[in-house]
Amino acid sequence: MNHLLLLVTIAGNRVALLASEVEAVVELDTLIPVPRAAPHIAGLSALRSRVLTVIDCKRSLDLGETMRGDGPQEAVVVDHDGHHYALEVDTVEDVIDSIGEPTPIRAALGPGWERIALGLVETDAGPLLLVDIAGLIAGPEQRNVAAAA
Repeated sequence: MNHLLLLVTIAGNRVALLASEVEAVVELDTLIPVPRAAPHIAGLSALRSRVLTVIDCKRSLDLGETMRGDGPQEAVVVDHDGHHYALEVDTVEDVIDSIGEPTPIRAALGPGWERIALGLVETDAGPLLLVDIAGLIAGPEQRNVAAAA
């Protein structure tokens, strides 16, 4: 079964998100910090009278912090459990078709990537890691809580 995928770059790596889970692709101009928020929450922003919790995807993967320049930051807007989030990404490239279903990954990816990996999906752009949006939103604390249990 083919799925539409949004091809994005996170921490310099090309990955795929299910396009059906994406509401919009935007450029964020304003970011309001949130005191005492989890480290992977970059802040809050607004889009068409909606408040968006902005997720620093790089920090969610424990790969450092996204460097913000003076210009707008590209983000993917999603609705998860009734809340709107903007996932900060390096770039948004294209919408493409998958070729078949995701397959298991047979390589070590690193703890952050392994936590959000849904599988490897074939596309005309080559094989891509299919990313779990809920895992990006949850951040690295999800892994730490599971390890403590």
